[in-house]
Amino acid sequence: MMLAAVAYPYRVVERNVVSYRRLWLVLVSAMFEPVFFLFGLGVGLGQLVGDLEWYGEPISYAQFVAPGLLASSAMNGAIFDMTFNFYYKLKESRTFDAMLVTPLSISHVMDGEMAWAMIRGGFYSVTFLGVMLAFGLVTSWWAVLMPLAALLVGIAFAAMGSYGTTFARNWQDFDILFLITQPLFLLSTTFFQLEVYPSWARPIVQLTPLYHGVDLMRDLALGSVDGSALGHVAYLVAVTVIARAMVNRRMARLLLT
Repeated sequence: MMLAAVAYPYRVVERNVVSYRRLWLVLVSAMFEPVFFLFGLGVGLGQLVGDLEWYGEPISYAQFVAPGLLASSAMNGAIFDMTFNFYYKLKESRTFDAMLVTPLSISHVMDGEMAWAMIRGGFYSVTFLGVMLAFGLVTSWWAVLMPLAALLVGIAFAAMGSYGTTFARNWQDFDILFLITQPLFLLSTTFFQLEVYPSWARPIVQLTPLYHGVDLMRDLALGSVDGSALGHVAYLVAVTVIARAMVNRRMARLLLT
């Protein structure tokens, strides 16, 4: 049973890897988006903003923005795969129906799909971390944990994205996706400190999953790790577990009834 729980999802991941061998340019092209934001806003706008204060220490605006962009890379990579690609497999190509003819179960399929989305988001994050290191935007050895944190952010959004996609009726419904992800990207303290927001808005921002990913990445990159880091990890783990259970139930209803 334990072997199947790992081996079967691995086959789903393997299928995705093989299918992307001819689409490698799609994977590579998405690596540049956070780099453009870093140089356009972190470096360019940073010249106007000047230094910020983080836990009593001065940091550049680029140092502040870069960890948030890394967390956003993990989110975007996972979300893209578990929305557009997931919908195509579910409704258009009926790939999941074909998978269920094999010994794979719903949970095997979903675990494999979420693992692949997590890996994709993690890949973007690790490459961006290399850019951060090259430009001296990382100041702490805690940064060695940033790839693991990126995987956690990725799988949390993979689980949530797949659950939301199961309710999509057509491709036009994905316009709603941008109404959700764009505010998350812009407002989850990616570009601004939490203190900038009105007092009534701060609890709302702190409820968003990306806020926890961004703050965790920033703590790791800048060496300001404290007990709140465990809170961020616990929040993202809880989101993943709950969303995974919900999407498994939803997929069983769609494909097995």
